[in-house]
Amino acid sequence: MSDPNVGRLLSNRYELKELIGTGAMGRVYCARDVLLGGVPVAVKFLALSVQNKKMRLQERFEREAKTCALLGQKSIHIVRVMDYGVDDHDTPFYVMEYLQGIGLNQIVRKQKLSLPRFLSLARQICLGLQCAHDGIPIDGKIYPIIHRDIKPSNILVVQDASFGELVKILDFGIAKLLQADSNYTNFYLGTLAYSSPEQMEGKELDNRSDIYSLGVMMFEMLTGKMPLVAPTHSFGAWYKAHQTQPPRTFAEVAPTLQLPKQIENLIIGCLAKSPSDRPQNIGEILKVLTSVEQHDFTRTQEKTTHLPAIINPPSVKTNVAHKSDADSRISPLNNEIAQQVSWPQNKPIANIVFPHPIRLNGELKPALWVMLPQAEIQKRLVCTRYNQFLFITSPHPMLLWITVLYNRKHGSKWLPYYLDLKTNIAQETTRLLVENGYYRLLLFARETPNHCAHIIISTIASAQRQILEEWARMSKSLASSDDPQVSKNLLKFEYEKLKPQILAKLQAIDTDSPFDLSG
Repeated sequence: MSDPNVGRLLSNRYELKELIGTGAMGRVYCARDVLLGGVPVAVKFLALSVQNKKMRLQERFEREAKTCALLGQKSIHIVRVMDYGVDDHDTPFYVMEYLQGIGLNQIVRKQKLSLPRFLSLARQICLGLQCAHDGIPIDGKIYPIIHRDIKPSNILVVQDASFGELVKILDFGIAKLLQADSNYTNFYLGTLAYSSPEQMEGKELDNRSDIYSLGVMMFEMLTGKMPLVAPTHSFGAWYKAHQTQPPRTFAEVAPTLQLPKQIENLIIGCLAKSPSDRPQNIGEILKVLTSVEQHDFTRTQEKTTHLPAIINPPSVKTNVAHKSDADSRISPLNNEIAQQVSWPQNKPIANIVFPHPIRLNGELKPALWVMLPQAEIQKRLVCTRYNQFLFITSPHPMLLWITVLYNRKHGSKWLPYYLDLKTNIAQETTRLLVENGYYRLLLFARETPNHCAHIIISTIASAQRQILEEWARMSKSLASSDDPQVSKNLLKFEYEKLKPQILAKLQAIDTDSPFDLSG
């Protein structure tokens, strides 16, 4: 039987194309935003109705949806909600960014995660949760947000050209919203295997309930198995397991798994029955994950002798100069460009950097799109621009494109971007940089993201252009890796070591004129 929603035009704007997901909390459709020329979006209908509720639930839904939208703008690791409403059948829906990714549940089902991959994904999940737990300002008050249903199927992993594996947390606030529906008042909402003891008891929850669910999920990510086992999949069986059963140990479940003791202790700590015995906030968890991640990458670089050293371009004579003639010819176009470009719908309102060419007079020109707070942009209206490129050939050919905006009063703003040179997009971006010898930085303010606030031009030294061209050509014949993240992490390690040298070079410049410096 065909789905009656497919082909429907929702709110005279969203054309529903295909059912892509179902669950206890609702149904998700892929749709086209016809108002924006067919941009793909995801529409989720919630498993409740606001009919005969005297608008109480509708008002609650709108508040929750607004909160979700604010969360998605505050953190790149929370799915971005762009619109919400109630349809003709009194069913609430909200519209999200359309993300092509894979659920963490599918990833874990296929294989246990390596430690580096676990650390990367767990850290991103924690950053999203930390953002929510810290709270959202609404009407002058801070409202902490508890997810209430952290589990692998609510974690989406997407491939991002800049970040590699990028985590997005789904369904914030939905469990709490459903509990406000009178049809659900006597019905447990959550996922039995991941629920905290206090959630099973129906108590008021705080951030430590999410930390318990996170502990269950982290155990599963590393072992492929659950820390608690119930004899039946009933509420009573799981209630008893969460209340009285001690979690299984890593040695018991995965005897060959070698984990740092800090990670084992962290996860077992998250699984404590009493909230007061767990880590009290996500920051404590992030501290451990980051420490182990840095130690692991350092040890990997020291021990993996077959990996090549990070390749720097040949030494380039520092060239500090006033705006060149080329800059002068380009500058009049900048106001016109700023009026034409707008922040892409598929990018979050967050502090991010990504390359995307712009078309001028029928030709593609390289551009680096940057979103920052307005105050940060104001600090960089007059600055020295510096760029440098690092390259690693294996296990995966990866390029690190470093841009720095610097002035003496406000210091440096670092804008790194990683290019996977086995992808067509990265090859095309590199080609444009080589051919043009400069790129524009399109600066967007988070407070007013709909238009470009400022444009800065950064030139690339000729020696760097030559080596970029060589690296791009070389990468086409190099072997690729199943885990490009390893190359990215090695580049990141080298980048952090290089920062003080770059900063020393910038501080040696005794002026704050709008100069270029290519190193």
